[in-house]
Amino acid sequence: MTNDIDVPRSAEPTEPAGTAEPAKSAKGMSEGAQVVSALIVVACLAVGFWVIAKNQPDPKDSPPASCSRSDDDVPLSKPVSGVQLCEALNRPDLPTLLGTPDDRALGAYSHEATSSDKLDVMSTDPEATVQLEGYSLKLTEAEDISVADITDSEFLSVSGERKTVLGHSAFLYSGRTLGFVFKDGKSSTGPGGISRNLLVAKDPEDGGGTYEISIWRQDDLRPDDAALLRVAEQVLPTVPGWPTG
Repeated sequence: MTNDIDVPRSAEPTEPAGTAEPAKSAKGMSEGAQVVSALIVVACLAVGFWVIAKNQPDPKDSPPASCSRSDDDVPLSKPVSGVQLCEALNRPDLPTLLGTPDDRALGAYSHEATSSDKLDVMSTDPEATVQLEGYSLKLTEAEDISVADITDSEFLSVSGERKTVLGHSAFLYSGRTLGFVFKDGKSSTGPGGISRNLLVAKDPEDGGGTYEISIWRQDDLRPDDAALLRVAEQVLPTVPGWPTG
């Protein structure tokens, strides 16, 4: 039996990126590294979801997935944690928002990803992933990246479309997933399908960090942009700290 699971990897521009100049600022490199890391799910996550799916004979007969943390010894990030992002993303009407009302959540997972843009200075970026039978979704938060940092960055050269979501500046672009194949007790990787990623400013002035929602399909077909926008419009206002009024 062969099982294919796609997880997002680094965003790939739809147009060839220009040749990077030898000298890049540390800030630019840090921003690029954080955005790339926000689109990567580690192999153990994929394996965990595969095990969950394999051991559930009929997901429709099972209760909805509940959010779990990866490491209890990792302190929760502030002002919002990975668990809080997971609880916001793992909503009962998620399949309906995606246009697949009969779909069922197989697993929900949160993680506190640590990164450093200065020597001996660590920051924590929370993230959450929910896997359904047909779709997977990931929600991440970054404190020191703005939408303008990405859309105006010569370092990334990511091709996409500027948007306005809930009155906030946003950027919609494509990424590429990494396929994990499990066969005869062995695993291998290969090219996966397309992910669609929506970067949304946390405040209307685009000065206080960003949230990013990424979706990808298990059948490797291109995800529906309208579904991604519906999810963003319903999920983001439920994240603690989202501005109201």
